[in-house]
Amino acid sequence: MASTTSSPLPTIVPLGAVDPHLVEELLDAAFGEGRQARTAYRIREGMDWLPGLSFAALDDEDYLVATIQLWPVALTDPKGRAHPMIMVGPVAVMPGRQGEGFGKALMAASLGAIDAGFEEGAAPLPQVMIGDPDYYDRWGFIADHTQGWHCPGPYEKHRLLARSGNPAILPDEGMLGPWPS
Repeated sequence: MASTTSSPLPTIVPLGAVDPHLVEELLDAAFGEGRQARTAYRIREGMDWLPGLSFAALDDEDYLVATIQLWPVALTDPKGRAHPMIMVGPVAVMPGRQGEGFGKALMAASLGAIDAGFEEGAAPLPQVMIGDPDYYDRWGFIADHTQGWHCPGPYEKHRLLARSGNPAILPDEGMLGPWPS
């Protein structure tokens, strides 16, 4: 009889429990040191990640191997109305550890926290991300409703994805940016 081994489930902890320096090192390893110039950084510029929705994954030896950060952002429609949203990402997994389920576990933790954080019958805020549509559609992120949206920097339209329990509330047009203070 053949034996199969599987990786132990990751330990998911609040991102605030992890040394910020280690998080930055992981992000640099996953995305490169020029990552701050990316459009996603401009969208959430000046915002702090949301502590109750951002997590880290530790392996069975308690090493940091992945993180997910969620951010308060807004889609400002052509009439100047800001529609609050939650930006998902970055989802960062240490190179060499990708494909082991850490990113999936973090997505489940964050989206589960979003969905659980709202009273029964109330829809959570829509979520937005820039990512691979073939990967993130399993969580309901699609580009169908974002084609009239704009970002403060270069991006590929098919990679601007949204998830909403009620897509009818999403404006057809707008500019993504930080939540106005």
